[in-house]
Formats: sequence, C-alpha cells, structure tokens
Amino acid sequence: MSLVKLESSDEKVFEIEKEIACMSVTIKNMIDDIGESDSPIPLPNVTSTILEKVLDYCRHHHQHPSPQGDDKKDEKRLDDIPPYDRDFCKVDQPTLFELILAANYLDIKPLLDVTCKTVANMIRGKTPEEIRKIFNIKNDFTPEEEEQIRKENEWCEDKGGN
Repeated sequence: MSLVKLESSDEKVFEIEKEIACMSVTIKNMIDDIGESDSPIPLPNVTSTILEKVLDYCRHHHQHPSPQGDDKKDEKRLDDIPPYDRDFCKVDQPTLFELILAANYLDIKPLLDVTCKTVANMIRGKTPEEIRKIFNIKNDFTPEEEEQIRKENEWCEDKGGN
C-alpha cells in the first residue's frame, strides 16, 4: 500500500493511503499527471482543519463503503442521509460551508452531496425571511422589488394543497 502526502493551504502535510486519497478525483488526476512522488501534493484551497475532516470522511467511507444503487431516483432525496454522514455534518455553519467548498474543489461527489443535502434540509419549508436569519443574509430588496419578485414567482409557491 503506497502513501501520498497532501499539503493544506496552511502548509500542514498529511500522509494517507493512495487508495483513500484517490477518492478525490482532483487528487487522483494530480497523481496520474505527476506520477508517484515524495513531494506533497499542494491543496491551496483547503485548510488543514477542513482537510483533516475530509480525510476522516474518506477513511470512514473507504472502510465502510455505501451500497451503490443502480438507479439515480434516490439522488435527489434529502431524507436518506446515513447516520455517520448526518453526524459528520453536525458542525457549525462556516465549517459546513468550508466542507462544501473542499468537496467541490477535491471533487468528492458523495461528500458534496451529503453536505449540500444538509444545507437543503436546513432551508426546507422555511420562508425567505427565516432563511435570511439562519444564514445571516441581509435583505437588500426594497419592499416594491420584493413584491415584484413574489408576483413573478407565484407559480413556485407551495400553497399547501397536496
């Protein structure tokens, strides 16, 4: 089993099994391009704190692979987050958003999916005002602009008539 070194943006070096590191398509492509090397692979967009969490996630899923379903119909479900992943995503908002950015940059689709599902679950059923409060978003629309947007998007409002 060969090891690769990964260097975070704050210059902390992590040594990890190549097979686990290659769960990241980005890292796999870098290894394919440069070949085996003792030099660490620089990851300038990921801090050591976040990289450590990402590597924990990859280790866990390498040791406990999720059964792969053939159909894509469950891909858009938001209520199918496994217990480990649900606990993994129970972090403060800045960390969750850093994990999303890292998963996107490193191209780790399962991690990107679960972190985005977590955010989607945070906003499901909330009004725009509640969402602004949750994510500390300033409303920069005038009341007139907001009313115009509501009128234009009436069709997508949930009227509760299921």
